[in-house]
Amino acid sequence: MLKDGKVVPFKAAAVQAPYAPLARLPVALLQVRDKAALHLRLALQALFDNADDTLFEMADKAANNLDQNLFFEAMRDLRLKRKSIERGFLDTVYAAFIHIAEREPVAPLVTRPLSYDKLALVANDELERTVAVDTMVARVLTRDGLALGQLTLRINTLIQRPVDDRNNPLGPTLLCEYFLQAGRSLGVGIKVKLILLKLFERYVLRDADHLYAEANQLLIATGILPELKALPSRRAKDRVSSAPRTPANEADEGALASGVDANTQAVFSSLQALLTPVRGRVAPRLEAVNPTQPISTRDLLRLLSHLQQYVPGAQEAQDFDLRHQLEQLLTRVSVQSGKYRKVEGGDEDVINLIAMLFEFILDDRNLPHSLRVLIGRMQIPMLKVAVLDKSFFSRASHPARRLLNEIAAAAMGWGACDDCQRDSLYLRVDKIVQRLLNDFVDDPAIFSELLAEFLTFNTDERRRSELLEQRTRDAEEGRARTELARRRVQDELNRRLLGKRLPRAVVRVLEEAWSQVLLLASLKHGEASAQWRDGLQTMDTLIWSVEPHDRVEDRMRLLEVVPGLLKALRDGLASAAFDPFATSEFFAQLEALHVEAFDPAQGGQQPASGTDERVLVRNAIVLRGPETHVHVEGDLHLETDDPALQQVKRLRPGAWVELQDDGEPLRCKLIAIIDSTDKYVFVNRTGMKVREWSRMALAVALHSGDLHVLDDALLFDRALDSVVSQLSQDA
Repeated sequence: MLKDGKVVPFKAAAVQAPYAPLARLPVALLQVRDKAALHLRLALQALFDNADDTLFEMADKAANNLDQNLFFEAMRDLRLKRKSIERGFLDTVYAAFIHIAEREPVAPLVTRPLSYDKLALVANDELERTVAVDTMVARVLTRDGLALGQLTLRINTLIQRPVDDRNNPLGPTLLCEYFLQAGRSLGVGIKVKLILLKLFERYVLRDADHLYAEANQLLIATGILPELKALPSRRAKDRVSSAPRTPANEADEGALASGVDANTQAVFSSLQALLTPVRGRVAPRLEAVNPTQPISTRDLLRLLSHLQQYVPGAQEAQDFDLRHQLEQLLTRVSVQSGKYRKVEGGDEDVINLIAMLFEFILDDRNLPHSLRVLIGRMQIPMLKVAVLDKSFFSRASHPARRLLNEIAAAAMGWGACDDCQRDSLYLRVDKIVQRLLNDFVDDPAIFSELLAEFLTFNTDERRRSELLEQRTRDAEEGRARTELARRRVQDELNRRLLGKRLPRAVVRVLEEAWSQVLLLASLKHGEASAQWRDGLQTMDTLIWSVEPHDRVEDRMRLLEVVPGLLKALRDGLASAAFDPFATSEFFAQLEALHVEAFDPAQGGQQPASGTDERVLVRNAIVLRGPETHVHVEGDLHLETDDPALQQVKRLRPGAWVELQDDGEPLRCKLIAIIDSTDKYVFVNRTGMKVREWSRMALAVALHSGDLHVLDDALLFDRALDSVVSQLSQDA
């Protein structure tokens, strides 16, 4: 979404959130914040999981090509920016909690009424968006206002400056603003914006009652206003309600269920049509004889549960051939029963599809090897859940599918050198795999439970790495600002010194000491400041004071400026912590130079005994700081239209790359593109800086194959797209 005039500018607060003094927030509020963040993250993921289907459906129904292209472009833009929107939304949530603890909360702008005389000035798009948001907020307040009011009262007992329902960090007003602000980079029109707002209401605001109920319960458990009777969420009320169901309600629910089933069946049927050529591969290794007895779905699940107990360990999992194992088991069962036991067509299609998906996953270079072998052990549990629930292939929000995607995304930065036996993420994933192999029989609810646990764990892991990433980013941006300021100081020095014959001591002090005075003035106060101008003026005066002065009026002026010049020089050199002994020596030499300037016989042309010799500044001064690096990029230079250079230009922070480091693959993440110094900064998965390149050096590495960009799109979706493409080509 484009920048909304009615959105509170939280950007600066969000950037600073990782550094904010979290200890100032009461512990109870920290718990509320973290629990709410997890709830909101899950809700946002459900939103984006379903946004693709919604926009595709809108494109399918579009009246003309222009509208259809609009929806397809919106789908592409949303896929590319999904992660940054989720991250921006949650960062703003964290910033808002810090905001209420530290200073006067910002009054929300969404619900501020517009007067009729100003209404005409509001753009039509903004007016539509404002009306939509106002309506969404009003619906939440009508449904869940009482629970929100209780939460606001409890929060007010923990902070000094009170909040109300409008600027409660979890209130619908600010939740809408968080979403608008996080999505400001989306280049979509008002039609798509309104669709996204409707999805936000459906998947985030619809469950606000549950969000407020959890927050209130947490605060009650810590003794915050326990006398206020807790309100059950609407879903809890629905579960315990004994009111009879009306035929109309049953009809609505039946229509909804049949619609979901129809969509699931349609997707699976289209997959089955592609899978027809590969049928017959999962069968006993016997001559087909009568009687033939199909294996029911229930019996197939029993066979898979039997195989599940013999899944090999991580080292051998990559060589595990599911279809071959089933063939052997079916052969054994057929021989024992005296009947040809064959898997039914629909179930065989699921087996073939899962086997092909896992073949892609196990060969996917975007996944670290250690993760691939772990995921390989999840093949049978994933097959069982797909046999039980065909929506596994059509519903992006399916818990088993999301669990696979979340694990892959979390482990994108794993490298070959990581110590898997000590790595907390690896151990957590290994625990999930063991739990599925040991406990999953036929109840898919285990996937929802494991998904919730993993998201809670990964939120803490991600927060720690993002904190270090932010510190690295800030340090690199600070270095870039310092480098720019140093270049400006260097230019100012060369403009004044190049080609001039000056005392050696003066040149040395200007290059080694006064450059630091100017650098500090630029960094602390800026180049429009009085401190910067005074520093330049002092340098100009010093240079003039040691030049030859033939005219009487110049020598009289020198008498006037020397006291102020000396004071400015002493103050400046002290602020730059220049060596006191070198400072004393310099002032002694400067005094001699000034005395010499008053001697008409010398005329300032020849140095008196004991004064400093003059040197001609022929070469440009180059200032180097302690962090200056010399990049060796070789002689390669790519043309502006080279694909590698174009790919680098499209890179955005958050992208992962892999390169060879002493023969071992090293994965690193782009966290900052600093245009002013032409630097691309990369960190490892813990947030520590490991590499930096210029744009051309990075493009050369891509061009030569020394580095490649990893595809961090959702694992299951990539696998399914690849399998469908392959089947379509074969067909």
